[in-house]
Amino acid sequence: MTNTLAFAALADPTRRAIFERLAVGPRAVGELADGMPVSRPAVSQHLKVLKEAGLVTDRPEGARRVYQIDPAGLGQIRAWLDRFWNTALESFKAEVEREENA
Repeated sequence: MTNTLAFAALADPTRRAIFERLAVGPRAVGELADGMPVSRPAVSQHLKVLKEAGLVTDRPEGARRVYQIDPAGLGQIRAWLDRFWNTALESFKAEVEREENA
């Protein structure tokens, strides 16, 4: 998974809503589609995009497929974002030390 694919997948509000529902726990397509403003087949297509981006995985459970967040994909996004946080903290620390020495 590349960060570009993940962020592009999450740029869509419907996919973000589906992803947020999966944060609660694994769910089948029908459960995810309940209350959504799109059809069940549309939810399936959104899940396909999220899966291709490495953000969700699925497994068969009887006649249905159950989707869940892929921790590895989420971890890659987090690691990418953490780089910026670490840089910001290092810059803040350097500025505080510079002011203390001035």
